[in-house]
Amino acid sequence: MAEVELGDEVNLSKGERKARKALAKHGLKPVSAITRVTIKKRNTLFVVATPAVYKLGADTYVVFGEVKVEDANQIAQQAQQWAQQDLAGDSEADAARLADDILDGAGAAAPDDGDEIPDLVDGADVEEKDVELVMSQANVSRAKALQALRANNNDIVNAIMELTLLIKKINKLQDAFASVSVNNPIDLPQIVVIGSQSSGKSSVLENIVGKDFLPRGSGIVTRRPLVLQLINRPNSRGEVGGVALPEGQQNIEQRQSVSSSNPNEIEEWGEFLHLPGQKFTDFSKIRQEIERETESKVGKNAGISPQPINLRIYSPNVLTLTMVDLPGLTRVPVGDQPKDIEKLIRDMIMKYITKSNAIILAVTAANTDLANSDGLKMARDVDPDGFRTIGVLTKIDLMDQGTDVVDILAGRVIALKLGYVPVVNRGQRDIDNKKKISAALEAEKNFFENHSSYRSRAQFCGTPFLARKLSTILLHHIKNTLPDIKARISQHLQKYEQELEQLGDPLGDDDSNNMNAILNIITEFTSEFRTAIDGTSSDIATDELSGGARISFVFHEIFTGAIRTMDPFADNLIKDGDIRIILYNSSGSSPALFVNTQAFEILVKQQIKRLEEPSLKCVTLVYDELVRILNKILQRPVFKRFPTLRERFYNVVIGFFKKSLVPTNKLVSDFVAMESNYINTGHPDFILGHKAAGIAQERIAARNAPLINQLLPPGQQKTGQQPLPPPRDPQLDLINQGRDEKGFFGGIFSAKKPTGGKPGVLESPPQVLKASAANMSERESLETETIKILITSYYNIVKRTVADVVPKSIMLNLVVRAKDDLQRELLAELYKKEVFEDGLKESDVTVERRKECKKMISALQKSDEIIASV
Repeated sequence: MAEVELGDEVNLSKGERKARKALAKHGLKPVSAITRVTIKKRNTLFVVATPAVYKLGADTYVVFGEVKVEDANQIAQQAQQWAQQDLAGDSEADAARLADDILDGAGAAAPDDGDEIPDLVDGADVEEKDVELVMSQANVSRAKALQALRANNNDIVNAIMELTLLIKKINKLQDAFASVSVNNPIDLPQIVVIGSQSSGKSSVLENIVGKDFLPRGSGIVTRRPLVLQLINRPNSRGEVGGVALPEGQQNIEQRQSVSSSNPNEIEEWGEFLHLPGQKFTDFSKIRQEIERETESKVGKNAGISPQPINLRIYSPNVLTLTMVDLPGLTRVPVGDQPKDIEKLIRDMIMKYITKSNAIILAVTAANTDLANSDGLKMARDVDPDGFRTIGVLTKIDLMDQGTDVVDILAGRVIALKLGYVPVVNRGQRDIDNKKKISAALEAEKNFFENHSSYRSRAQFCGTPFLARKLSTILLHHIKNTLPDIKARISQHLQKYEQELEQLGDPLGDDDSNNMNAILNIITEFTSEFRTAIDGTSSDIATDELSGGARISFVFHEIFTGAIRTMDPFADNLIKDGDIRIILYNSSGSSPALFVNTQAFEILVKQQIKRLEEPSLKCVTLVYDELVRILNKILQRPVFKRFPTLRERFYNVVIGFFKKSLVPTNKLVSDFVAMESNYINTGHPDFILGHKAAGIAQERIAARNAPLINQLLPPGQQKTGQQPLPPPRDPQLDLINQGRDEKGFFGGIFSAKKPTGGKPGVLESPPQVLKASAANMSERESLETETIKILITSYYNIVKRTVADVVPKSIMLNLVVRAKDDLQRELLAELYKKEVFEDGLKESDVTVERRKECKKMISALQKSDEIIASV
């Protein structure tokens, strides 16, 4: 574009002339005395020298001229030269400030794409330090900072509030959740006011607001949290006051006596969230409404409730601020108060102050020991380093003469990072005499300015400074936590949208839709049942075994481990005497020359039958695991949605499992019976008889060796197998048999055997004959040990077979059958019209939960829009 002088249209192109004529038709007026315009886009500087500037309205400018990219270092040097030469003239000063604004970087961030606002505002009437402070705090350009300061009569705090709107945005977030009667899942920044019952909390809040509006009386007056949102607004003349105006701008009387040029226009009012659209201009009516709303929830006794009351106050005399007033701490129940009133109040307070985004305003009476402050004690429990706690010292004027709180303010008693603020409230006599808060604030100001201990720091004392400090701290806190708030809103919105999707839309009366719904539920159920058993589920547990893995654990750890530990000779299940009796009985009337096979089979069959009980127990354990899988699937939202259908599913599936138990138990019992009915001594793993006898002989010799060694003199003891004794005379053995040996039946007795008597006289055998394991002959010991070895060998073979076959039998008749046939069973039992009518009725919990989810989603979506505009 050609470079032209302002108003010179000689060298203008045809297109430029048309553009200027069009602008003139829309009311744009030329602006003189502007010689340079600089625009910053990201890190690039665009400069228009000798521009033609047109203005529309208050802050819209159109610039004509040639745009060049200029070196930032050159601009900095030029600005420095202008500053050194102290050049007069508005245009040059503006250019210097412009260069300084671009290059200084003191809190001013690069504008977003498209945010190209030239700094065309003259700031001669505004102090430079105020402009820099607003730019730094609000993160805006110089032009916006100047405009905000002028719009707010050079009030720094209100200018920042107007530019950021952060506190107002947080107020909207609070209202977004409170208006739909849902708990706020987002931890929003807010100031929480705590203190003992007589610390003066109410007076502090009323001084900040400048109105009497809080309930008063004996005992606990604040019985529900009061969310107090203060909104600063200009009066009818566009004037803005506020208790925290900088010193020298406006005194207290002026701030409190702002009058309207229109007597019918309301300057100050309050609104309750539970009464939308209703304005309370009489602040005594606000007090009455707080009392009425409190009694509507907790009655007229001294009960308390955690449900908050939201009150918003609009006034030109307040700073934009949000506070939560909580019930005062009390120790002793009075009147109808609950006996655990102290615990109830403490729990309520802890619920608010434990949140990391809460700024704690701990109110303490200065005429009491600070170490005994209930508010500070609770604050230190959750904020031990004092990073988010502000101390407020009340009743400064009631301290003993000669005492002050200077040491406390200096942090030499209990240090707080945010410090302390001393204030002077109205006393009870002042309240009874209806002393105006404006007069009380003036008295407070005079007290600190005239007190010898505080006059040098009076500007840091009193309610105006407290309000300004709170507003600034809250603003910084909101800015710091804003990214986290955005992330939490997004996370919760996604969570509730997913839950609402799982809850589904309400079903109508259309049979076809209901049939499809039942069919889909059955299909999803059986699919999830299969994947749970196969271990292919999409949501496999990572902290414990589940589904098919638990069934595998039952087979390979519990069942196999139990079978492996079963020993036929443990706990005297088979005694040596029992073996001898069976050997004798199975031999009949003719004593056997070798180990009797029938005796072995009798003993081993008895032990095999013992395997049936743990095998059937294994079936029961697997059945229990299938029921566990069923119950887990029935916890899905769709079954919570339809409780009747859930019950029908449970009954059908349990019935199917029980029907499958019958053939499974029979198969397992038949298998054990099969093993016990036929003893396969020809099994390749079964030990042969002569091997068993050899092992038995070695064991007997090993057991007898220590006994022989004990009888030998020292030095002659031997180890290992001892040589056999020399052969004895058969005739001698035959004659002496019965005198020195027990013979074949030598171990059978049931009564005291005769030790004497007449030779050749026979006595009748005892009525009951039992075998004794003691004093067995060498042959009897060998036979008994051989039988035990044979039983152990064959029993181990059967145990391995049972541990392998029983799980296979259970899988065949119970688990695999459930996977394959359960869907068919469900369709046969549930895919019916009567099931549609009865089973698809939603539970009341589901209906209410759907409403809550919709409300929460609505609130979160609204919050997302609010936070996105910040």
